[in-house]
Amino acid sequence: MKFGRNLPQWERALRVTFGLVLVIAALARFESPLLVGALIATGLTAIVTGLFAFCPVCAVAGRRPQP
Repeated sequence: MKFGRNLPQWERALRVTFGLVLVIAALARFESPLLVGALIATGLTAIVTGLFAFCPVCAVAGRRPQP
């Protein structure tokens, strides 16, 4: 599998924004450690995939690399 960009610019920005919102919400609103951990893990995953412009799930699904 080739590790090239497979996310367009608008989706990268959306993933980073969504990830930050999830992490902040988890730290500010929830008390359950399991829920906080799950939200932080999901948020960090969205942030990392947005920053690197590569999503392994999209690659497996056949999404073509963006120029």
